[in-house]
Amino acid sequence: MSNSDERARRAIDRRRFLGGAAAGGAMAIAGSACPGLAALARRPAGVQGPPFELEEATIADLQRRMETGQETSRSLVKKYLQRIDALDRSGPTLRQVLETNPDALAIADKLDTERRAKGARGPLHGIPVLLKDNIGTADRMTTTAGSLALEGSRPVRDASIVGRLRDAGAVLLGKTNMSEWANFRSTHSSSGWSGRGGQGLNPYALDRNTSGSSSGSAASVAASFTAVAIGTETDGSVVSPSNNNSIVGIKPTVGLVSRSGIVPIAHSQDTAEPMARTVTDAAILLGALAGVDPGDPATMIGGRHAPRDYATLLDPNGLKGMRIGVARKGLFEHSPAADRIAEAAIADMKRLGATIIDPADIPNIGQVDDAELDVLLYEFKSDLNAYLADLGGGGPRSLEDLIAFNERNRDREMRYFGQELFVRAQKKGPLTTPVYRQALAKCRRLTRAGGIDAVMARHRLDALVAPTGSPPSLTDLANGDYGFSGTSTFPAVAGYPHITVPAGYHFGLPVGISFFGRAFSEPALIRMAFAFEQATRHRKPPRFLPTAPLSEL
Repeated sequence: MSNSDERARRAIDRRRFLGGAAAGGAMAIAGSACPGLAALARRPAGVQGPPFELEEATIADLQRRMETGQETSRSLVKKYLQRIDALDRSGPTLRQVLETNPDALAIADKLDTERRAKGARGPLHGIPVLLKDNIGTADRMTTTAGSLALEGSRPVRDASIVGRLRDAGAVLLGKTNMSEWANFRSTHSSSGWSGRGGQGLNPYALDRNTSGSSSGSAASVAASFTAVAIGTETDGSVVSPSNNNSIVGIKPTVGLVSRSGIVPIAHSQDTAEPMARTVTDAAILLGALAGVDPGDPATMIGGRHAPRDYATLLDPNGLKGMRIGVARKGLFEHSPAADRIAEAAIADMKRLGATIIDPADIPNIGQVDDAELDVLLYEFKSDLNAYLADLGGGGPRSLEDLIAFNERNRDREMRYFGQELFVRAQKKGPLTTPVYRQALAKCRRLTRAGGIDAVMARHRLDALVAPTGSPPSLTDLANGDYGFSGTSTFPAVAGYPHITVPAGYHFGLPVGISFFGRAFSEPALIRMAFAFEQATRHRKPPRFLPTAPLSEL
């Protein structure tokens, strides 16, 4: 490995690829390109906007309101749009919603008419949902992955999961900000920043990072801009922002949910997933997303594992009799605060009837970083070129075109960080290259049979647990992300399921606990996560403070 390769590997390992910022550091106040950050120095504490009657409302709450006539889908859409205007466009100015759907009210009207005539299609009928900006919609919204290079881009067809959401009766409310190109452009980017949206802010402490790359979806759910949202993950892009915004994120097994029509990074690890404030809502949303899609070969097997309704599996006694291993090696001792909160969570699981095996360390932990990076670089070039070629129109048609666009627009796109990963990926060969095939085989061997499967078989486990990540770090546009970003890598590289649930706070800053396990073990993981959530109920709504309340006891 060359010196430049080693420097890049260390930088990416520090950021944990796509998970983004974790703990520590100092904030760099941005200039005019990021007015949300620039305004922090003059903003008084506690700017929360007007009272909001739908704050923390669940899918069930919203359905009850519509069933009783207290609300309609149209009135819900209007109230969420007003909430976004009050807190995202002004007030705390979170900058987490890139655009709202100009057709949202018309869609809601049609669904209200259908409800009156035929009843509801299901639990998502009339429910507003926000989508990450890399999820394609064939409507008047754009799909840009946060990049100015794709500004105005409108796919000719919906992403497969968008079609499933429409069929379920959901109202597509808008597109959320994200770490541009899903945090796979630079080795020192600031998570939650995009050329289109600027730097998004964390609703728990506005100077803290949301993490990425599904930053806007996570912060929007936390701030009650919506009850639920959709994110995507390659390694940490959902579970890490869920950790930093005190919400539930479910990263499913690769192949359970289609990726067709989503701006890609790497087909061996990419997946779309639900983000919500409760396990119940995340389970409902996962049920709508999961299934077979002929356009995504991975789902031809994986999609058949999807239960018809994950919500029917929820059990407040779901931890009783479960064997849970504590994956300590490599995942603890990075953040004293996260460790303390995780230890309390593990004690709660034991109190709730779980058998705790401690430690249950994962073999080969920390040994896949170089191989994972190689896989992602090769697949990113191949997968993104295929996506752009299919997109049509007059925009970029290849990764090479994107690199050239960024160079021409350095003042707007590369003011804070560059495109080192783009350049490295462009130099890679086809997916038939032996280096790629060997790296992929190594990743799967070390994380599956030689990793998660091995430790679970040895101890007869139903799940592994570890801290999801550290409390959110201060946003630093000058230096980019740093700190420990958590436990995402092994389940991400294996393509295995991973669920994070709020587990507590450190000076008001969120920390989550992770449940992960074998392929297609979502039903068991959801039951355990639900039981933990119901018994502990750690989640608290954000207060939109300018900084963490470090003086509070």
